[in-house]
Amino acid sequence: MNPRPEKQMNSLTNTEADEAHDQQPVRALFQLSCELASRYTEELDAREVVPGAEVLAGLTEFHGPLPLEGTNPEQVIRQLDRVGSPATVASTGGRYFGFVVGGALPVAIAAHWLATAWDQNAGSWALAPGAVELETVAAHWMLEILDLPRDAVVGFVTGSTMGTFSALACARSALLARLNYNVRRRGLAGAPRLSIVVSDEIHPTNLSTLGYLGFGLDDIQHCPTDEQGRIIPKEMPELGPKTIVILQAGNINSGSFDPFEEVCRKAKASGAWVHVDGAFGLWARASTSKRHLTRGIEQADSWSVDGHKWLNLPYDSAIYVCREPEAVQDVFGIDATYLMRNAQRQPNNLVPELSRRSRGVEFWAALKTLGKRGVEDLVDRNCAHARRFAQGLEAAGYEVLNDVVLNQVVFACQDEASTQAALSKIQSSGVTWLGPTTWKERLCMRISVSSWATTQDDVEQALSVMQQAFQREV
Repeated sequence: MNPRPEKQMNSLTNTEADEAHDQQPVRALFQLSCELASRYTEELDAREVVPGAEVLAGLTEFHGPLPLEGTNPEQVIRQLDRVGSPATVASTGGRYFGFVVGGALPVAIAAHWLATAWDQNAGSWALAPGAVELETVAAHWMLEILDLPRDAVVGFVTGSTMGTFSALACARSALLARLNYNVRRRGLAGAPRLSIVVSDEIHPTNLSTLGYLGFGLDDIQHCPTDEQGRIIPKEMPELGPKTIVILQAGNINSGSFDPFEEVCRKAKASGAWVHVDGAFGLWARASTSKRHLTRGIEQADSWSVDGHKWLNLPYDSAIYVCREPEAVQDVFGIDATYLMRNAQRQPNNLVPELSRRSRGVEFWAALKTLGKRGVEDLVDRNCAHARRFAQGLEAAGYEVLNDVVLNQVVFACQDEASTQAALSKIQSSGVTWLGPTTWKERLCMRISVSSWATTQDDVEQALSVMQQAFQREV
């Protein structure tokens, strides 16, 4: 083992050098942060799910002037905890059902802390060999657990928005290359015009990514959906080699799945590209009882899925998967004299960022801890909770408006005023929180169950609040 080279301290006195290398304050600061974070998680069940007005008013304390002199780090951390911790939404707890956000597995938090302490730039193997190797393994594991083509490229990005952006950039490059047009060299000004086919139920982030890529609203064709929000194949326009189709694995309201097998068959025959927005629903592939919902999804050309949703990783964590490595290199490949291209994985050739944090560490830690059966149990448990919600809500008199095939429940009272009043009571209860949505032009409420921390007792507590809210309105 090579000895550590002596530090050059010519500009410091011996006393100053000793103080600079004194790790006791650093250790104490880290221990304080760990203690406060542990207490925060331990007290989640005892606090209100959303912060009250008084707590939110206290946030003004952060708005002081920039200090002229520095502040003691311990005081900084204590203020963050004293003012900031109570003002958080307890979305990582067991009774938050407002959005599909998941929680954060303890092992993933711990791995996140360690990876942050490593402070590695995971864009290059030379900069972060350990982080990149963990990412390499995590990529293989993700392809295995989601049962996607094992030779596909996996890029670790911030979320499904950037995952979809990355995948569609590759789709554009691949389709134009097949038309003998090199978009990297020639740009888009003279490129053949591509069309985008989506459903009426497309998630708005997909429309945002299309705008980032230079597609206009006139390039997008919206197709009708059935009563559960699934695209209707026979209502789709004619597909061709200039078409990108975006399908959904997990409708954001109903949790439904587009008919992948039929659409992919049509797309393959015509030369079109299919991308699957699987932000949370792609995890159904990990469940023996739910994977039938994704039948044919492996025939698509690209996919995106969040880690900070159903895998319950800290923010921000997601991947995109692309079947065509050449397209990935055409879009993201970096040529510079100081950057390596060799047998090792070079993440900066796979994603938009040249410099980024070590996202693969948390994927690896969660998958290593849970294993295949653990991930399957997480998915199945949340889906069972959703079914229990639907059962209890119907018994109370609510109307459940979707087929509860996954982790989503859409429900409403008999009229909009009653729905709004019930929602207000539920949100102000402090016990649980869910949000409104519009489903089939009707104001509804939506439950999303995606946290590892949700227990049967959490479900029953939340359900009791929802039932009482309805009873007071009839």
